Amino acid sequence: MLSEKLLAKLNDQMNYEFYSAQVYLAMAAYCSSESFDGFANFFIMQSEEEKFHGMKIFHFINALGKRAVVSGMENPQNEYSSLLDAFDHSFEHEKTVTKRIYELSDIALDEREHATINFLKWFIDEQVEEEATFDSIIQKLRRIDNDSNAFYMLDSELAKRTFTPPTNEAQA
Repeated sequence: MLSEKLLAKLNDQMNYEFYSAQVYLAMAAYCSSESFDGFANFFIMQSEEEKFHGMKIFHFINALGKRAVVSGMENPQNEYSSLLDAFDHSFEHEKTVTKRIYELSDIALDEREHATINFLKWFIDEQVEEEATFDSIIQKLRRIDNDSNAFYMLDSELAKRTFTPPTNEAQA
């Protein structure tokens, strides 16, 4: 049975996932304004993924017979000093998301709420992938430095990123 405390934290995380979508959309806008089209695409796809995460929690709450409560969040940061600065912020943001998911998982474990424990395992695995992705891009950006050919190649690579929600999880 989902406690009020756990329900409140799940709703909070759902809204944080929607906020994360805005964070990445703001980063995409920054990249687009700097003509970093591939990087803009990367962040747009990241935004779509975060919306999917939020909806995944939304559906989970509803499946348990509870109510998902949507609330507003603060405005995301819109200005960055460089592309590397945007990615550094995104990596720190993902570390915050990981911490929040771990806190949710700890509450579910303490309350022995097994359905939520099982549900959150997917998010824990997802966060390992998210942090690794951002760390990898940051390392590439640092190695590239001022090599315009390498930068162009990375921008072109990120332009190919797509996001298609897994069909078996879209209703989870």
